Amino acid sequence: MKLGAQHRPVRKTIALVLAGGRGSRLHALTDHCAKPAVPFGGKFRIIDFVLSNCVNSGLHRIGVLTQYKSHSLLRHLQHGWSFLRNEVNEFIDLLPAQQRVDEESWYLGTADAVFQNLDIMREHAPQYVLILAGDHVYKMNYASLIEDHVELGAPCTVACIEVPLNEASAFGVMTINGERQVTRFQEKPAQPQSMPGKPGQALASMGVYVFNAEYLFAALQADAKDASSSHDFGKDLIPAMVARGEVVAHPFEMSCVKTHSEAHSYWRDVGTVDAYWASNMDLCAVTPQLNLYDSDWPIWTYQPTSPPAKFIFNDDGRRGMAVDSMVSGGCIISGAAVRQSVLFTGVQVHSFSSVEQSVVLPDADIGRHCRLRKVVVDEGCHIPPHTTIGFDAAEDARRFYRSPEGVVLVTTAMLQALAPAASTQSTDPTHEELPA
Repeated sequence: MKLGAQHRPVRKTIALVLAGGRGSRLHALTDHCAKPAVPFGGKFRIIDFVLSNCVNSGLHRIGVLTQYKSHSLLRHLQHGWSFLRNEVNEFIDLLPAQQRVDEESWYLGTADAVFQNLDIMREHAPQYVLILAGDHVYKMNYASLIEDHVELGAPCTVACIEVPLNEASAFGVMTINGERQVTRFQEKPAQPQSMPGKPGQALASMGVYVFNAEYLFAALQADAKDASSSHDFGKDLIPAMVARGEVVAHPFEMSCVKTHSEAHSYWRDVGTVDAYWASNMDLCAVTPQLNLYDSDWPIWTYQPTSPPAKFIFNDDGRRGMAVDSMVSGGCIISGAAVRQSVLFTGVQVHSFSSVEQSVVLPDADIGRHCRLRKVVVDEGCHIPPHTTIGFDAAEDARRFYRSPEGVVLVTTAMLQALAPAASTQSTDPTHEELPA
């Protein structure tokens, strides 16, 4: 029998979003903010996806645990995620590391971060606790996950997804039996095991866990007393629970939110420059696997008020245009060509320039006669006129960061190291009337 909304397990659940990591594999993109605060998809932040999943799933009691360079993230949450109502027991609590347990330790690991907020969780008396990573891009109905957890009856459920075997060493790799009981769990193994009957695939943890609340509280207290533990879910708690036969798996396919049943289940860990670039490029496809235009499962965010995007000049060789691209509000494409690119709010691209297969973050300014291909331009960068990036691998690597797959990351600091005066030069779009 279908449960009424007030009796569904999601109403008895509190979600904790782990958003404290730096994300060092994103290199300079996280020099000034935590990975969950990195812009994504033209107008969002990475953390918006997990928080939107919570709200859309009917899960309105959420704690966000922060630590590394959290100012940008906290400001975004305050501006864009303050619409839940405390009067009806809805909230997004901001839980920065604050040495609640002792005066020596900040968050030592993912499990320790939750343990240090144990008293806060107990105040809300949840029956279930949902642990989420704040740095993945996907759409998932957590209510379906929690109901599956209750139905299977194990104290811990781990959401999982199939990944290519050559990428599996970046994840927790699982083995399950016919009843979906997890029989083996290895965190980031050097030589991951393939799935039975699928030699090129491995079953990976999504970093999404559901626990019976009292079971989790007891496990965290035991782990906190273990001096040999690194106090991490993937490295310590989950493997120990698997060894005791207490963990079951929830395939992502069961709760993935899609536009139609034949669509692929989209989940991305955008933890490297290559993965970050590729995931943004996914959005430029004619029919993207991740649908941002789904009004039934919207991705909520905060963005400043800005005018519509503007495309000006229609002369041969100087035509403002964008093709197979996403262009956000406040952008001005002034006599330039943009192809297969994602432009965030407030980007300006000036005359005679071309931008291809690139991700340009908010308020970046690309001067005249520039050529950019397969580039990630950091927030607020001023690319000097006549700059060429993405066409000479050796020159790109000398000046900027060039990824293993040839994506070039450009930041203001990198530009200033080359030519401080050029990198801070102001370019005014009102002075575009005459050709250079």
